[in-house]
Amino acid sequence: MLDQTQIDAIAEELVQADRDRTILPKLTSRYPDMVIEDSYAIQKVWSDRRIAAGARLVGHKIGLTSKVMQLATGISEPDYGVIHDDMVIESGSVLEFDRFSNVRIEVELAFVLDKPLSGPGVTIFDVLDATAYVVPALEVLNSHLELEGRTIVDTISDNAAMGAMVLGGRPVKVDEVDLSWVPALLYRNETIEDSGVAGAVLGHPAMGVAWLANKLAQHGQTLEAGEIILAGSFTKPMWVERGDTIHADYNELGSVTCRFV
Repeated sequence: MLDQTQIDAIAEELVQADRDRTILPKLTSRYPDMVIEDSYAIQKVWSDRRIAAGARLVGHKIGLTSKVMQLATGISEPDYGVIHDDMVIESGSVLEFDRFSNVRIEVELAFVLDKPLSGPGVTIFDVLDATAYVVPALEVLNSHLELEGRTIVDTISDNAAMGAMVLGGRPVKVDEVDLSWVPALLYRNETIEDSGVAGAVLGHPAMGVAWLANKLAQHGQTLEAGEIILAGSFTKPMWVERGDTIHADYNELGSVTCRFV
């Protein structure tokens, strides 16, 4: 495991990489004895430094909850990251391409809580009871570490590659639709690049939120009322280039759109 000096130094490297839009060597190539707990400690220091600089914690993201995402990354277990207020973007927005590194898009559902969720022992039924509404969302991935050969230790340290989330479409109560069968068609520049259904996330997207609440309990943390929880992608990450227009059609839940310049 790493000592606190090493954890602080890595967190500062990642803060600087985000500021400078640079790519760092994998952490595991430099610190081969790193473990997952080190990674979450780095992520927390990184988040705390952004909050001290004016950012506000508004939610969490869950990653690698679907088989398609695990196959795409070679990582076989879920992870999580934090969402700050400057990462939340409205549908129809124009995004600065150079704000992100290794830019990719994922299709997800976001759960907005009106009750706190505190593990251990949180179930899918607790999540559904605590959810104010669910809304379509695109996640913009932002990776500051080289991708080739990375492990979950690298990914978690880099805030699970969370860059931004684009919210849109039609918010729904959890009993209005069968959330497992919410579909999405993902377009890039008017061409369908991918598709999926939300049940690809652990059988039901709310299962990802339950996993998160129980995982956070191990770190003495709770999901608070008002938080936005990105439940995990049900399409593989799609690479984005400058000038691309992204559109995700969620059928009866509406659509989410953004453009990169």
